[in-house]
Amino acid sequence: MSADPFQRTRAMFELPGGVVYLDGNSLGAMPKSARERVRRELNESWGRELIRAWNTAGWIDLPAKVGDRIGALIGAPKGSVVASDSTSINLFKALAAALELAAPRKVVLSDTGNFPTDLYVAEGVCRLLGQGHTLKLVDPEAVEGALDEGVAVIMLTEVDYRSGRLHDMRLLTEKAKALGALVIWDLAHSAGALPVDLAGCGADFAVGCGYKYLNGGPGAPAFIYVRPDLQDCVAPALSGWMGHAAPFAFELGYRPAPSIDRLRAGTPPVLSLAALDAALDVFEGVNMLALRDRSIALCEDFIHRIEAECPELKLASPRDPKARGSQVSFRFAEGYAAMQALIARGVIGDFRAPDVMRFGFAPLYVGFADVELAARTLIEIVRRRLWDRPEHHARNKVT
Repeated sequence: MSADPFQRTRAMFELPGGVVYLDGNSLGAMPKSARERVRRELNESWGRELIRAWNTAGWIDLPAKVGDRIGALIGAPKGSVVASDSTSINLFKALAAALELAAPRKVVLSDTGNFPTDLYVAEGVCRLLGQGHTLKLVDPEAVEGALDEGVAVIMLTEVDYRSGRLHDMRLLTEKAKALGALVIWDLAHSAGALPVDLAGCGADFAVGCGYKYLNGGPGAPAFIYVRPDLQDCVAPALSGWMGHAAPFAFELGYRPAPSIDRLRAGTPPVLSLAALDAALDVFEGVNMLALRDRSIALCEDFIHRIEAECPELKLASPRDPKARGSQVSFRFAEGYAAMQALIARGVIGDFRAPDVMRFGFAPLYVGFADVELAARTLIEIVRRRLWDRPEHHARNKVT
């Protein structure tokens, strides 16, 4: 029997030869099952059944089915998660609903480490409502102290996209609720990477994407969670036909569907949902606590190797492994060029301005041999200044 309990899951992915992939925190690797599932949907469902496949292939039920499968990974009960739209759109839905429920309070509290699109959405919602709502930003470490009875909603990303810093979801949720505020969590860098317990924490809303640690493919559908007892209180701001109580009655007025279905909006992207559904097969039988232990061990190994040989690189992630997600970030003045040199040699991470080199450790398919090779390659690039070549300084559109 293999000493590596994740050898089984690694074999379920398409991993190109000669590549160490440490960017699953941005785009997950492709599960083999996703390729076969999409081919089946093309050839058998769409190709043969045509429009009948909405019924015969169960297309219409995919948002709920995939939502429940994601829910099992984030501590959400059945019927509380639906897979649809993008993270930004789902955040808009959640924030608009939460602010209506939190009236007359007007303050949205977030932090300066939040993913910028979340802040942009919040700015847009506050402006659109036109009722004097404001977005208040504080340092990540100051969120708890900034909570007071004037806050309507706290809106946080559990794992900082740049540094990997991990918020204490339970602590902040409990304090916010004690003060009468609603809570929205962005799980884009959490779902599929570490244990999450939305129900146990009492979170009100959560959103996240399907293409990072859930491995659903580029642009995979996102998901939205609403606490079960809040669902029938939500009046969706994006009141699309798929969120109607009777979509195919084609009534002229909107009646929200019962429960989580009212958070649906437009026609679901079937091929993308099918790929995400198949990708979730990889998690069958995976213990999320064991996955978290592996994540920590991989990250710790990488940090130790880099710090021992590359003092030029400064750890940008929390030192305490329990205080970060499944990624490691280092600051380096020439981080962009060094990352391009690393990618050119088959070790794929990514870069975030102004100087952060990010490395994501997706435990389902990253092993300790990958860590050793990636560290050795990065050390050589830095020591020999192999990054200092014109082709490595040229900026790509996507970094």
